[in-house]
Amino acid sequence: MPKRSSKDVAQIAARIVEQTTGISLSGKNPAAVALGRLGGKKGGPARAAALSASKRSKIAKKAADARWGKKAS
Repeated sequence: MPKRSSKDVAQIAARIVEQTTGISLSGKNPAAVALGRLGGKKGGPARAAALSASKRSKIAKKAADARWGKKAS
């Protein structure tokens, strides 16, 4: 028995556009990825520099409690 193709109309339409135009609609935009990475690389160190040591400690303790603290059952 032959495999049936996807019944999702959007997927079928995207496949038709890709086949007829040769333009790939899947994947990420490299320019957007670069901009997002650039912002992430700047944002973390800038935030850490702006926070006091006690505030950073409180944030870290809250994160540790959320990850390893007692879980409500």
